[in-house]
Amino acid sequence: MLSPRMEEALNKQINAELHSAYIYLAMAADLEEKNLPGASSWMKMQVQEELMHARKFFDYINERQGRVTLEAIEAPPGSWESILAIFEAAYKHEVYISGRINDLVELSREEKDNATYNFLQWFVSEQVEEESSTDAVVQKLKLVGDHGHGIFMVNQELGARVFTPPAAETGV
Repeated sequence: MLSPRMEEALNKQINAELHSAYIYLAMAADLEEKNLPGASSWMKMQVQEELMHARKFFDYINERQGRVTLEAIEAPPGSWESILAIFEAAYKHEVYISGRINDLVELSREEKDNATYNFLQWFVSEQVEEESSTDAVVQKLKLVGDHGHGIFMVNQELGARVFTPPAAETGV
């Protein structure tokens, strides 16, 4: 069973993951408006990842005989100055989420909750990938600057991203 503190913290993380999905969906909409369908598609894949993360926390709480408590999701910003500003905001958000995951790991240690500590290790690794992938896009966008042909090429590359859930998530 989960301690009350751990259960509350994990429920707050569900909300944070759902809020992440909401932010990335707003970014996808803004990118569509900016006529960047490839970058918008990349963000839509990110939405799917964040929803999967929320679901993992949801399922884990239930598996540990906890009670899932869903709360209101804060409205995300509606627009950003540029594609670079969007991906910089996405990177900053991933760093924030990494901090939240690290806080959960620390709480699991304080609570001597080894099962939750073990569960959270997947998220620790996932956040390394999340930060790296968003930063890689930021670096490419900085490299091309405001040059339309460079942004066009990055947009094309971003549109090739495909969401592939982990094998355990597909039932394989």
